[in-house]
Amino acid sequence: MQKIDTFDAHEGQVNALLFTPDGETLLTAGMDNAVKLWTVGDWEPTGVLEGHEKSVNGLALSPDGELLATGSSDMTVRLWDLSEREVDLKLQDRKKVVAAVAISADGAWLAAGSYGGRAVIWTLEGSEVVGIQASAKNLSSIALSPDGELLATAGLGGDVNVWQIPSGALVETLSAHETAVPSVTFTPGGGHLVSLGYEGAIGVWSTESWELKRQVDLDQQGPRRLVVSPDGERAALGLEGVVQIWDAEAWIQLESLEIGTKATGGLAFSPDGSWFAAGAADGKVRIWQGP
Repeated sequence: MQKIDTFDAHEGQVNALLFTPDGETLLTAGMDNAVKLWTVGDWEPTGVLEGHEKSVNGLALSPDGELLATGSSDMTVRLWDLSEREVDLKLQDRKKVVAAVAISADGAWLAAGSYGGRAVIWTLEGSEVVGIQASAKNLSSIALSPDGELLATAGLGGDVNVWQIPSGALVETLSAHETAVPSVTFTPGGGHLVSLGYEGAIGVWSTESWELKRQVDLDQQGPRRLVVSPDGERAALGLEGVVQIWDAEAWIQLESLEIGTKATGGLAFSPDGSWFAAGAADGKVRIWQGP
């Protein structure tokens, strides 16, 4: 991939990145309490969403790109009308930091994972569907399956738990990691769940049998983020100072992208896979182009 641009995005770490479904806008969230919008291609700012009182930790978009969910250390989830750039809903379950949010591919569910180990599912109209005490420890990552029937939760501790929606019943507990699981994601086809262990390993699980199909040992501990490209062919892994790009089928490393600062933040592929963006602790976003 060819590095195209680096720009100042936030004061403090860039926690989350997301491209809109039409591929025309990049959304960034930071520790400065703001969400910012950037035009893809020239990377010029086009707007700021303000309202959170503390760090914005997670972003999720509805399938049509009209609604944006944000989760924050101010202990709220907010649902924004992107065209109007204003808040439609403000949700709060418990007085805990919201670490991650997700919206199902059919637009039926909004999910949030928080410190204290609790996950909640709402409708996009703000009605609570189910609350789940997913762990006794803090959650750091959640993921909804492509069919919207499963929620995966992970965080401190080595387990990934999978829950049925809308009942909230426990489907499976996956144990392959040690101290923490900072990222968990379903592959776009829904056939696998991928988990990232802080000890320095990737687990690839079958969503039919819940067997561990592959374990990939990394060359360093403390990985922070893992995302899979929309076509399911590549994965990006955030490590200290670098982002590694992997073949997400063979799980072979393809290349390493230098970040130049210690901590990586949010990672995102554009819908067509032609752009890749990485946020970092220095408040900058770095852009690469090409498969």
